[in-house]
This record gives sequence, C-alpha cells and structure tokens, in this order.
Amino acid sequence: MLIVSSVRKFYNRLRLWQLRRAGLTLPGDCKLGGLPDFGSEPYLVTIGHHVAMAAEVCFLTHDGGTHVFRDQERYKKVIKYGRITVLDNCVIGQRAIILPGVTIGPNSVIAAGSVVTRNIPPNVLASGNPAKPVMSIHQYAEWCLAATPDYDPAEYQRDKKAFLLKSPIRGSSRAPGAGSEAPSGESESA
Repeated sequence: MLIVSSVRKFYNRLRLWQLRRAGLTLPGDCKLGGLPDFGSEPYLVTIGHHVAMAAEVCFLTHDGGTHVFRDQERYKKVIKYGRITVLDNCVIGQRAIILPGVTIGPNSVIAAGSVVTRNIPPNVLASGNPAKPVMSIHQYAEWCLAATPDYDPAEYQRDKKAFLLKSPIRGSSRAPGAGSEAPSGESESA
C-alpha cells in the first residue's frame, strides 16, 4: 500500500507540474484532496490563494453540447468556452462540478456534489444543482459551532479514529459506547 501511495503522490505532482506548464494558475498554498480534473483547457482555470479542494472536483471549461448542431452550416463556427476563476480562501467540496464562465467569490464554500452554473458571490455557502447561496459564511460558521460537541483536542489529536467512533457526532445512530464493549482494561468514560 505504501508503494501505491508513493506512486500516486509522484503521479499527482507530475500531473500538476504538467498542468501548470500548460497554463493552470494554482498557487502553492492550495490544498488538494486528490487531483481535481482541470479540464482540457487548464489555461482557462485560475485558482486563488489558500483554496482547498476535495477529491474528484471537475472544472469544465467548454460546452461539448455544441457537437450536436455544429455540422449544420449556420453553426459550423460555434464554439463555447469560458474561464473559471476561484478567488482566495475558498473550499470546493467533493465531486463538485464547475461549469464554464464561472467565478467563485472569495471566502466561499461550494458544497459536495454541487453543480456551479453561475457566479457565486463572496462569503457564502453555496449548494445544489444548480448551486445557489444557502447561507452566509458567518451563519455556516455558527451552525458548525453549534453542532460541535464539547471535546478534548488532545484526545482528538492522539487518536482521531477512536475519538470519532465514540463521539456523539452528526449522523450517529446510537449513543456513544452503545452496543460495543470497551476492550478489557479500558474504561468508556470520556
């Protein structure tokens, strides 16, 4: 598994180097959870500073639908491309699709699975298909804070998996510790 991980890291670095050489603007302070698909025209994609992208984000810089009618004389010269710009301090969730001609405002979050068809204003959480602002970043921050259980950060850092498996987090179908026994010699007290 270590070899596969090393090969994947090497491939991702090589591919990013190739994409940057082809014109992709992607600062070094961005965080990528996997390699996004920057499309067939990476030179039309500009990513700002401190942007985080989850796995399988897709940037579409052209509209291939024109193939349907381009063989007709009237439409032979039709092409449809658009620049995509993601401004500073944004997060793009897993499997989001960003369509041609879109600008995502600074300090915005695009929810996982969203399809961004139009510009997104600054400082919002946008979600859906088509993606629309659903709340301000301040509202989102307060919502996240309200959903965060009281916890010991040192315990979380020490063993994230064990911490998350026993914590009352969103989507829990049972109370922490219910239905499972603590290994001998260990207490379930938190």
